[in-house]
Amino acid sequence: MASPVLTQPSPAPLAPASHPVPAAARPRRIHLGGLGPNFYAAVMGTGIVANGAAALPVALPGLTVFARAVWVLSCVLLVVLMAARAVHLTRHRAAARAQLLEQPATAVLYGCPPMALLAVGFGTLTVGAPLIGTGPAVAADLVLWSAGTLYALAVAAGIPALMITRHRVSVLRADPTWLLPVVAPLVAGALGPALVPHLPAGTPRAAMLYGCYALFGAGLLGVLAVLPVVFAGLVHSKLPALVLTPTLFLVLGPLGQSATAVNQLADAARPAVPGLGPSALHLAVLFGAPVLGFGVLWLLLAAGLNLRAWRAGMPFGMTWWAFTFPVGTMVTGAAGLARHTGFAGFTALAAGLFALLVAAWAVTGVRTVGALAGGRLLAG
Repeated sequence: MASPVLTQPSPAPLAPASHPVPAAARPRRIHLGGLGPNFYAAVMGTGIVANGAAALPVALPGLTVFARAVWVLSCVLLVVLMAARAVHLTRHRAAARAQLLEQPATAVLYGCPPMALLAVGFGTLTVGAPLIGTGPAVAADLVLWSAGTLYALAVAAGIPALMITRHRVSVLRADPTWLLPVVAPLVAGALGPALVPHLPAGTPRAAMLYGCYALFGAGLLGVLAVLPVVFAGLVHSKLPALVLTPTLFLVLGPLGQSATAVNQLADAARPAVPGLGPSALHLAVLFGAPVLGFGVLWLLLAAGLNLRAWRAGMPFGMTWWAFTFPVGTMVTGAAGLARHTGFAGFTALAAGLFALLVAAWAVTGVRTVGALAGGRLLAG
């Protein structure tokens, strides 16, 4: 882009004209023109670590402190990124418009911002309430959930509409990023039930419960429509670049999130519509267990293919954040089944997946910071 928005502080003095500074030694500038909606994946991936830690059905020393620290970090990341995107949308309006209207590979990434809002809002209620108070936590989650849900619905309807009317795409080249817009309402349906006990009894609670069931259905059926297309595209055209291999983990997102949703809805049914409670609990187990079973199968497949790509020289990219949020939804889904069944196998599964999540988050976070510092993500 034409002009830098942010620069590194205290640049080194300029060398004399007769001794030009080597390119590698020049202070790098950060251009927010390259800041796309995919950067919200870092917020999603950080928020799910805190949420997974809070849901984990095992007591570990320091787990609560760790969850709160990561939640604070997710809040900071969200605020900073929202401010940076505001600058981007103001100063690079044409580029942002092209990202959405003309570039289908970028347009699908607009599914990330609403999920980031929803993840941080849920963490504020479940992790941050002891720090800021229950009242402020409920208010913050209600605002973030409402904004995230409206955003999710707009994306889930708008991006497919653009694919039909404007984008030049081929279903034979579909990849897992196509799932991002349609899965966003499913995330809203999974995280909204936590607000039910904090609403007035009667109609408000029932409305929220039924609304979350509707969001669950909108996201799930949307995923079921897109997922076969994605698999056909993978089989027919393969992934065009090694750096896209981590996106295979995105398939875990709707699997883990739907299992999380039915368990969260079962918890919310009791205070909202007591007569629905037993049926909701049965659905949580009978739906959640098979879906997580397929999730574990896909996890093994995706891990094997990523190991193959890593050996072939897979470079770092923001796609690596696909290692985090989808795995985190598997953690919360398994934790919900452990909570409702008492079965030790689900507890062990949640704990093992959480260990994998933390490792993936730590590695990806360090690599992201290094790439930003080295000017390889937002270079000027």
